[in-house]
Amino acid sequence: MGVSGNRSSAQALDWWRDAVCYQVYLRSFADGNGDGVGDLAGLHQRLHHLVDLGVDALWVNPWFPSPMVDGGYDVADYRAIDPVFGTLTDARALIEEIHALGLRILIDIVPNHTSSHHPWFREALAGGPDCVGRDRYIFRPGTGPGGDAPPNNWRSVFGGSAWTRIVEPDGRAGPWYLHLFAPEQPDLNWDSRLVRREFESILRFWFDLGVDGIRIDVAHAMVKAPGLPDLGPLDMELVASAAHADHPHWDRDGVHEIFRGWRAVADSYPEPRVFVAEACARNSERLARYVRADELHTAFNFDYLTAPWRAAHLRTAIGSSLTAMGAVGAPATWALSNHDVVRHLTRFGRPQPDGPVHTLANHSPPGPVDLALGTRRARAAALLMLALPGSVYLYQGEELGLWEVEDLPDETLQDPTWERSGRTDRGRDGSRLPMPWSGDAPPFGFSPERAGALPWLPQPPRWKQLTVRSQRGDERSMLELYRRALHIRRIHPALGDGALVWDRTAVPDLLSFTRPSGFQCIVNFGPQAVPLADHREVLLSSVRLQDGLLPGDAAVWLAR
Repeated sequence: MGVSGNRSSAQALDWWRDAVCYQVYLRSFADGNGDGVGDLAGLHQRLHHLVDLGVDALWVNPWFPSPMVDGGYDVADYRAIDPVFGTLTDARALIEEIHALGLRILIDIVPNHTSSHHPWFREALAGGPDCVGRDRYIFRPGTGPGGDAPPNNWRSVFGGSAWTRIVEPDGRAGPWYLHLFAPEQPDLNWDSRLVRREFESILRFWFDLGVDGIRIDVAHAMVKAPGLPDLGPLDMELVASAAHADHPHWDRDGVHEIFRGWRAVADSYPEPRVFVAEACARNSERLARYVRADELHTAFNFDYLTAPWRAAHLRTAIGSSLTAMGAVGAPATWALSNHDVVRHLTRFGRPQPDGPVHTLANHSPPGPVDLALGTRRARAAALLMLALPGSVYLYQGEELGLWEVEDLPDETLQDPTWERSGRTDRGRDGSRLPMPWSGDAPPFGFSPERAGALPWLPQPPRWKQLTVRSQRGDERSMLELYRRALHIRRIHPALGDGALVWDRTAVPDLLSFTRPSGFQCIVNFGPQAVPLADHREVLLSSVRLQDGLLPGDAAVWLAR
């Protein structure tokens, strides 16, 4: 149920268990000052869109000072706002307004690495070989003659080696430093007590400012294996996941001690703050370790996000997630898209694979995109997701039916993956385009009228049919489907946190489940229409129903 519903004080403290949280990719949400980049002023001006939509909270991607090598995930100062977005005063005012509107706010923290512009890293480079500041990062001597080869064979998620060699202040070749992402993102050494104390202080800074929760970027990467052993052959195939046991830098058991300390910080507040982990684990049971009672509150569910549009795969992902999370008393989370993956409308518009797609590398099933089919499936997927027990994360623009823009001009691409891959992987920019708000041509109300700058990424002209203004009030639109679904989710006693019971069905392409208090969700993944029981009230359907039949690639909510 939504945080503004009729809830007891005890339930209100558990708002995160079934909240619908809207992800704001700040650079692309709304431009308030006309420079072509989204900012806090633009977000402030557009908050009523989120209230009107019916979400409970928003998660804002990094807003800290940054060289923007990786869209703000290279942080130079964890206690300030990047001037391109606004000021700390703007952030305080935004947080106050969010709370006044009955919403909550989560922000991103990036603890695995800093920017190479961070004062700590600059000190480590300038201080020479004996600088104690180097212990805050992971420096190691090279291998081979003269130390000219990297310390091990670890690979960067963005392509190439995960190691870069420095030059000492006196001009001599120095050691190498680890960066699991871009060279401008040096990994922190979480064996350092100084690093641990600093981040607990950073958490308190933002919690004291009124932030309700924090999303932890790459939570599974913070601890590395002693000795930094080489990756094995299987690990080399999946540099961005923890698919195998005892991976040397993904999903190490040592992260849990860190998060127990963070939970103590969150619980020290009269209204406890919350965490959601971006954590990749090799199975649901490993993921559930992050959300035990004394650790984090929730974790993103990549098994669900990466599942193809197939009944059997989604039922398995749902069932394993609910079982694993339930075993530790945590709610499951559900999402279809985010800023790191191909938008689900585009994924679902392609021929579906037989297994999960590794979307963290921003790959999509091969083949041409049928946008009409993708839209149809995306509508059904929204009803399925919003009917499940637990919390939900919506990615900005999915409520408008935005698709992945895969034909951006090469010269506009900004994701570091593009260059690091030798211009073979176009990266994630296609999912990060500025929101279309109104009008018949770009920038579609993203920037103020008569703004002098173009949006930081170009929008396709065809998005004129997907603007907020063009969809508002149109019962057939994606926006109105989301608004109606979120309203029902808020008021229906069966929805939100709780349990589900799978219904028996002889149709292999059908998913059907019941929630206590009289609610049923049915999704037809097959090509043939299936009959519905004629005595049940239709609460909402993803397509128009005729003659009591549920068409293929469609979903319906029924009262029982």
